[in-house]
Amino acid sequence: MQNFKQLAKNVINIEQQAITELLQYIDDDFELACQLMYHCKGRVIVIGMGKSGHIGGKIAATLASTGTPAFFVHPGEASHGDLGMITSDDVVLTISNSGETVEVLAIIPVIKRIGAKLISMTGNADSTLAKLADTHICIKVSTEACPLGLAPTSSTTATLVMGDALAVALLNARGFTADDFALSHPGGSLGKRLLLRLEDIMHQEERIPVVADTAFIKDALVEMSLKGLGMTAVVNKNNVLTGLFTDGDLRRILDEEVNIHHDTIASVMTQKPRTAHADMLAAQALKVMEDNKINGLIVVNELNQPIGAMNMHDLLKSGVL
Repeated sequence: MQNFKQLAKNVINIEQQAITELLQYIDDDFELACQLMYHCKGRVIVIGMGKSGHIGGKIAATLASTGTPAFFVHPGEASHGDLGMITSDDVVLTISNSGETVEVLAIIPVIKRIGAKLISMTGNADSTLAKLADTHICIKVSTEACPLGLAPTSSTTATLVMGDALAVALLNARGFTADDFALSHPGGSLGKRLLLRLEDIMHQEERIPVVADTAFIKDALVEMSLKGLGMTAVVNKNNVLTGLFTDGDLRRILDEEVNIHHDTIASVMTQKPRTAHADMLAAQALKVMEDNKINGLIVVNELNQPIGAMNMHDLLKSGVL
């Protein structure tokens, strides 16, 4: 019987060592590669064959999503027309563990003729591809995790990690921010958390629950029922927010001697409630609500006048929660 757990641990230990070995290759050549990509006026074109191609596709995607415009070109397709995607303003990143991949080498003369800068990423600094490049990044590993030494394992992991090193180094150099990241990730929960603002989801105009501070409690209850947000803003004669009345406040006053037909809302409202601004991220609003254990927020303008309202259900419907 095979000890699968031990075999798996051996693979992880070997690949972990391969990653550690990469530190010695963060050198002047790596620095030059970063400079070429940082100052690139066009796009970074990533090229690789087989497993290197699969890793290259991921590297191109990571670069593109972190501020360095990039895309992947298959070397076989490049020989049949896709070389037209490459211009003299581009930087080409070629990946080949051996540095002798025929399909990649076949298109190098054309890339040179186009005038694009060439970066090679190989496990052999003396390879043809390494020597033809403007700069070479070494990704040599001492041992593949495959016991036969045949299936790319440690070498592909090392390539992936080196690609991440390039992407993150460039991200930091460009001053790339979370807002920048969000622009290339508009879909899914991540994009929504980084892009969606309260102005995009808040209830506005006649949908805002609001009563005057001279209104009776029963009027506030009617307004809350009509608008269905579990709260109502309370304003003075200048439409400035003076307080908030919520379902929680209603439960509180049930134990008090109040007359909903004769007592004003100002006598039972919560004064100086938490508020939000229209340009606040929905994710930030969620944190405010969670930290303060509240279910809704009134959105105000610079004059502290209500211009919107939202609650947890709105965050749930928008996909932020």
